[in-house]
Amino acid sequence: MFSDAYDKLLWLLLALAVAAIVLLLVVGGGPGGGKQAGLGKAVEREMAYRARVELIGKLYGPVETLRRSGNNSAALLKLDELIRKYPGEAHGYILQGEILREMGTADEALASFVQGVKLNGDYLDANSPLSRRDEIQRLVDEDAKSIGARAAANPDNRTAAAALQRVNYLKSRLAGGCE
Repeated sequence: MFSDAYDKLLWLLLALAVAAIVLLLVVGGGPGGGKQAGLGKAVEREMAYRARVELIGKLYGPVETLRRSGNNSAALLKLDELIRKYPGEAHGYILQGEILREMGTADEALASFVQGVKLNGDYLDANSPLSRRDEIQRLVDEDAKSIGARAAANPDNRTAAAALQRVNYLKSRLAGGCE
C-alpha cells in the first residue's frame, strides 16, 4: 500500500482533499450556509420584535386598563412609574401623549409624542403593530394652526416657540424625515 513514493503521494493528496472538504463544511456551515445564516438573523429580528411587542403589552396593560376605565390621572401616575423604571422605552411616552391629548393639554402631549418618536420611530411606521401614526398625524393637523398662531402672536413666548418646534419636528418625521 505504501510501497513506493507514488502510492505515498496519492494517499497524501487524498488525505489533503478530505481535510479540505471537512474544513469547507465546518467553516461554510454546509451547503447553503450563508442563506441559512441570513434567514436565521431575519427570524431572530422578527422574534425579538414580537417579544418586545408582547412585553410592552404586559408592562403597559395596567395603564391601558386604567385609561379605558376613564381614570386618566391614575394611568398617568402609573406611567410616571414605568417611565422612571424604563426611561429608554418609547411606549410610555406615546401613551402619556395620548392621555394628555385626551385631557386637553396639547403642548404636553406634543412633548411626550416627540420624546417617544425620538426614542423609537416605529410609532410612525404604518405597518408596525405599535403604530400611532394616525393619532400623531391628527394631533399635528389639529394643533399646528393654533400653536402657529399663538407663536406668531407672541414671538417672545418660549413655550409657544417650543410647541411650534415640536409640531414641525413631528411633521418632518411624518413626511419621512429623520433626526
